[in-house]
Amino acid sequence: MPFRPLQIVIAAGVIVSSAADGRVTNSAEATPIAAHPATPPKLIVFITVDQLRGDMLDRYRADLKYGFARLLHGARFVNAFQDHAITETAPGHASTMSGRFPASTGITSNLAGVIDPNFHLLTGLRGEAGASPVRFQGTTLTDWLTTKDSRTRALSVSMKDRAAILPIGRSKQDVYWYSANGSFTTSNYYRDTLPTWVADFNARRIPAGYAGAAWTLSRDSTKYPEPDLVAYENRGVNNVFPHLFPADTLGASSVLRATPTMDSLTALFALEGLRQTGIGRDAHTDILAVSFSATDLIGHAYGPDSREAHENEIRLDQTLGWFLDSLFKLRDSNTVMIALTGDHGMSPIPELARDRGQATGDQGLRVSLRDEVDAVRAGLRAAGADTTAFDYDLQLVALDRPALARAHLNADSILDAFGRAIRKVPGVARVDHIATLRAANFARDPIARRWAHQIPVNSPVEVVITLTRYSYWSSIVATHGSPYDQDASVPIIFWGRWAKPGRYTTFARVVDMGPTLAAIAGVKPTERVDGVVLREAIRK
Repeated sequence: MPFRPLQIVIAAGVIVSSAADGRVTNSAEATPIAAHPATPPKLIVFITVDQLRGDMLDRYRADLKYGFARLLHGARFVNAFQDHAITETAPGHASTMSGRFPASTGITSNLAGVIDPNFHLLTGLRGEAGASPVRFQGTTLTDWLTTKDSRTRALSVSMKDRAAILPIGRSKQDVYWYSANGSFTTSNYYRDTLPTWVADFNARRIPAGYAGAAWTLSRDSTKYPEPDLVAYENRGVNNVFPHLFPADTLGASSVLRATPTMDSLTALFALEGLRQTGIGRDAHTDILAVSFSATDLIGHAYGPDSREAHENEIRLDQTLGWFLDSLFKLRDSNTVMIALTGDHGMSPIPELARDRGQATGDQGLRVSLRDEVDAVRAGLRAAGADTTAFDYDLQLVALDRPALARAHLNADSILDAFGRAIRKVPGVARVDHIATLRAANFARDPIARRWAHQIPVNSPVEVVITLTRYSYWSSIVATHGSPYDQDASVPIIFWGRWAKPGRYTTFARVVDMGPTLAAIAGVKPTERVDGVVLREAIRK
């Protein structure tokens, strides 16, 4: 069975799925933008592409003819960043519509994200973790809009729980994500039962239909500059096209997450939710947040320079094309404001970076500090101290100073000795006290600036560790998470009659997007934010 990405058509007001065997509408040529009206948008559509590095839209520009091509006619910031240090999914999504850095949202990493055993999933596989936004601190654009008009509603969907939850913050809205069993779900933080429309969508069992299918190339293999067979990709397993889905339905539903079909399914679900909830129809401003996750899973498995990554963006471009076409059949395009960004960028596979000469010296290494950490903990045990007094989490070190004092140990001496030891490890670039970083010249030291934006002032973290460029903490094929530009760079795009089209080289941050959309919607943040309004992108 060949791979067929989902496509939707509108027939008699009903959204249905069909195979994308025909020509995709060229969205780049459709629906011109009208002049700036006095009224705010009825619907803000916030699109996040997980792991969309800032240079990818230019890299693949010749092959992007549909959704991306249309949005590129908007206001595009090409010098844009998630301007914090731990560039992961949870911190990135928490910043999208809050206007605040992780130091303010409290979402400092994926581990400190949304997993919450106190709230269970309404559907899904046995053992799948519950989730909620209880760790998120502060407000988002949804809250600012609700303060102005209590009728404001939001719908947020993604494959990932954290990507669906965090853009909306703590507000109890329609928030759904994908279970590995092939259904969209939520937790009882939001509601006790699934709405009928969600249950009906799940009952269609679309993912099960991909059992035995194959993800194939959309064009002749000679059209891709990337080699297909690269030994480093996916650990040397299933690393050439076509990529086969398992023959069983449960396996196919799980594997589907790491193929372009996941984004098509997410778009289809979002459109069904738009139709069923009625958001964006009335005079006030509603929000539709959609996070597309396939780019991230594919990038982790095959790397950002792979043929798979290239093909995935071609497929996502097509998905965005019919998503926008369908959106504008359901809602007048002149009432819709669209924003697009990424939650983080991506680094190349370290071994490839070294082979290509991109990484030199002690760059592009896989780093472990296990021996050095074990040595500290062994010393604590010998002194009769609790080893948990030294809390190490890859690039973060925190101390329980009272516990160390009770054991008659000098906390500063422990930190200094640990710092001296790990500075000798190949691949470690910097070991900094967070207090020192906060006092640094941020204009001259962007690494210090991003760490200051990352760690809350009341955090117990005392020392942060930065690896050399292109080096990884983990053994995963390819990843992100560093404070370097390749992991922090993302696109920022605004499209709609409120946006002033153009290519902007102004330094911009994702935290600027929430305040900018608030200004367009005629509301103000209800708390102090880190971002600013990107006024040059707004029509006067």
